[in-house]
Amino acid sequence: MTDSRSLLPSRPASRRLVSSALAALATGVLLAGCTSAVGEQSATSGSGSQGPVEGGTLRVAATTDHVPASVFGQSSDVGNTLIGLVYDSLVEYPHDSLDAQPSLATSWEVAEDGRSITLQLRNDVTFHDGRPFTSEDVRFSIETFADPAWAVQVQRTAAAVTGFDTSDPHAITLEFAHPLSNILDLLDIVPIVDSESFPGLKEASTYNGTGPFRFTGWRPGTGMTFERNEDYWKGAPDLEAVDVSVVPDAQAQVAGLRSGQYDLALGVTPRDVETLEQDPKFDVHDFEGATQQQYLGFQLKNRDLQEVRLRQAIAYAVDRERIVEELYRGSAVASGLPWSPSSPAYDEEKGQTYARDVAKAQQLVAELGDVPTLPLQFAAGQPAGETIAQIVQANLEEIGLEVELKPTEFAQMYKQLVGAQFEGLWIFGHTYAQYTPATLTVSAFPFNAAHNASNFVDEQYRADSDASWKVADPASAEAEEPFDRVNDHIVDNVWLTDLVTSHPRVVTTSAVHGIDYSKRTELLLDEAWKDQ
Repeated sequence: MTDSRSLLPSRPASRRLVSSALAALATGVLLAGCTSAVGEQSATSGSGSQGPVEGGTLRVAATTDHVPASVFGQSSDVGNTLIGLVYDSLVEYPHDSLDAQPSLATSWEVAEDGRSITLQLRNDVTFHDGRPFTSEDVRFSIETFADPAWAVQVQRTAAAVTGFDTSDPHAITLEFAHPLSNILDLLDIVPIVDSESFPGLKEASTYNGTGPFRFTGWRPGTGMTFERNEDYWKGAPDLEAVDVSVVPDAQAQVAGLRSGQYDLALGVTPRDVETLEQDPKFDVHDFEGATQQQYLGFQLKNRDLQEVRLRQAIAYAVDRERIVEELYRGSAVASGLPWSPSSPAYDEEKGQTYARDVAKAQQLVAELGDVPTLPLQFAAGQPAGETIAQIVQANLEEIGLEVELKPTEFAQMYKQLVGAQFEGLWIFGHTYAQYTPATLTVSAFPFNAAHNASNFVDEQYRADSDASWKVADPASAEAEEPFDRVNDHIVDNVWLTDLVTSHPRVVTTSAVHGIDYSKRTELLLDEAWKDQ
């Protein structure tokens, strides 16, 4: 019997077609996602007076540099851009749904018992070095993600793929240890990598994919360069090259946009976005559907934070609405739970359990007596982290708690996140709440029920997380029924508390057209071009 949700007709995958279909949905994502007078005019008139123009180099300003050991971990702006430009995945999710579309896989079928999936693969795809893409590359890529050494957040799902039939180079059957409600999430997230050049990937010297751009070099602390893939299976990009510069200072990114040094900036603050979108020289692109969250984490190896009443007091004291208004200029949603309103696990009422209540927070602190100064880490040089840390510090001072702010280098923050080594409190971002809910609770470092950054352990939380993961259909009642209990675990145990949900807002000059993004928040430029 065929699972009708996952058997799709074989047809060429095209981001241009997908984008067009979305745009046709009356003020669809791409049209609504581009603001400023020029942006709206460009979108409605075919994105520019000239239409697509071949040539030119897109100059991108990125906030955080590549972290080679975490290349698959969505660990930096440059790393995410590398994955989006150089690699393809087997399927692609649209911005606004989990209805997977073909990419390197042209169709797929889930077995009736949910314990395997068979995928038909494109037979006209080559890696950048000319080697043909085959089913063995799928096996190698998933096995790489299953290797704990790479510390990827979907490692548990990749490791649950226990068998590979690669007898046909253009088809593959994946066998599972148990049904996987989030198997298509995995196939959207895993980039298809080349086994033969993998030693070069480990050394950060070679990134050989099937994507629209070829990697040409990385200078640590400076940036990364790419050239177009003339043989790309969707057709060669219009842009000749992409240069990504590491620019940690958000104000320097804005200055670079205004002076013409950069065409696109990934790290403009919401306040500057608000200003630039009023200027016809710039366009603002909303990456809707690629939601991101900021959260406050609690290290449960810290003796003071083992007391749940202290964690609850802090959760009640934090002024999420102030963060929304002052930092995000109203373009975010305050909630103590990770889900965006489009998620099937979204629960508005439970998300407001820890709505700001200073009196209740003070009462809980009074019950505890003296509490030592708590360390609060955040990523140094990141405007969002710095601003939220200052707001949290002020909020906790109101209820009698002292906090020591500890700015920490981004790479060190990520290492401590992976290793669950934070000292006390920390502020960081997370993602994966835009996928099947089980992907968050079995994958994301802050929530992974098997091993999370807070060192929170609870067998019932793990059981409920697994209950929504080990079923075949993510839309079934069997998969969705445990969501309510998962939310109860998060609210009752408070090993972290979410603060706000938002989506990236990227600024370009008005000469740039056709940029896109993946649900993983990776920049996609295969259909981008610049006015000449």
